[in-house]
Amino acid sequence: MLQQTQVKTVIPYFKKFTKKFPTLQSLSKSNEKQILKMWEGLGYYRRARNLFACSKQLIILYGGKLPKTLDEIKKLPGIGDYTGSALLGLVYDQPRIAVDGNVRRVFARNLNKKEAKIDFIKLVNSNSKMLFINKRNADFVEALMEFGALICRPKNPKCFVCCLNKTCKYFKSSKKIITTSKKMFKTKNYDIFCFLNNKKQIALTKKNNLGFLKNFNLPMIKETNKNNIRSWKLLNNYYNSISNLKLNINLYYKFSSKIPAEYNWHSLDDKKEFRPSFTKKYLDKFQIYFNEKKNSNHWCRYSRINSCEFIKKTYRS
Repeated sequence: MLQQTQVKTVIPYFKKFTKKFPTLQSLSKSNEKQILKMWEGLGYYRRARNLFACSKQLIILYGGKLPKTLDEIKKLPGIGDYTGSALLGLVYDQPRIAVDGNVRRVFARNLNKKEAKIDFIKLVNSNSKMLFINKRNADFVEALMEFGALICRPKNPKCFVCCLNKTCKYFKSSKKIITTSKKMFKTKNYDIFCFLNNKKQIALTKKNNLGFLKNFNLPMIKETNKNNIRSWKLLNNYYNSISNLKLNINLYYKFSSKIPAEYNWHSLDDKKEFRPSFTKKYLDKFQIYFNEKKNSNHWCRYSRINSCEFIKKTYRS
């Protein structure tokens, strides 16, 4: 959960998740649909799928125990050098460093060198005797990541209270390296086309070409093109961000009793079905649309009733 996501965001999800799945066994016996629903809102859903696949492999192939070597642990779904090193250090107290963005920044500043010019694996291996001087390797793995997040921060590092400032070349140098890079966003324009019916349902399909939401139930989505919009009504234009993508979205709809064969009807009111944030945004907009339509119908009906009462009273008098 902490990959690409801040601790404060993760905490409530983690508590809820571990309450539902307190053991590896209980997690492995679940299903992907249930896991994704618990993960809903955290994003990067591949992590959830990998976690579930990983739990099943650990039970079936490793008797419910984590492998003790980096080569073996990297055979598990979604685990690379960073996650593997973190697990081996935290679980087995092995002398390892999980080199993430925070840790890279700590080393880069200490040397006052740009990250791109540092071979971090070579750096850790060549300084292993100085880095791993006690048996608290698990604490060291976590402390180094926390140090980068809380003290040696991307912006406004707390250099004056830092315990490394006596040897830190970044702190002492008048020509400090730039360690923060501006996140580059790509803007893409999409049209979303939604089939609706009077039962407050929307037609969705898993057959789509969107790499960032592959295998999810979605409506018809195409890159913006004026030729796309014939016979469709525009409901809304809005922006949505996914990772480094900024999406400019035109949301269209039409009411239809017939839909393409690869689509299925889904209720807008279904709270049990897993829905990523991207999907929730346009579903919420249709909820508002249907509510306004309902209120409008009530008002019209109320007006007609009042009009009839007025005519009756007038006629009687």
